[in-house]
Amino acid sequence: MSFDLSMPILVVDDYATMIRILRNLLKQLGFENVDDASDGSTALVKMHSKKYGLVISDWNMEPMTGYDLLREVRANPELSKIPFIMITAESKTENVIAAKKAGVSNYIVKPFNAATLKTKMDAVFGE
Repeated sequence: MSFDLSMPILVVDDYATMIRILRNLLKQLGFENVDDASDGSTALVKMHSKKYGLVISDWNMEPMTGYDLLREVRANPELSKIPFIMITAESKTENVIAAKKAGVSNYIVKPFNAATLKTKMDAVFGE
């Protein structure tokens, strides 16, 4: 694994259950420093106060979607280099294309497991 297990990771999802699942998967992979946010605007506030090594965000959230969060992050010079993995239940081609155009680092379709998450993270961090 070519990433720092102590790096802070921000998990963004409006479902507490999904945050808990992601925390558990990340813990299985050896990550302990995991913060969470229940929507995009809360995530942005946290990202301005702490330097994250990775953001893992759900696509479908209210009021600010993961896609909107991604676009805000990529438009901000201070945040634009942070690796960003998008998670969604929909594997619509147009969503994948939109996320790629907006600068997503990788894309995961639910359901997934720790092995899938690790593979996607390895791809992002150049394993």
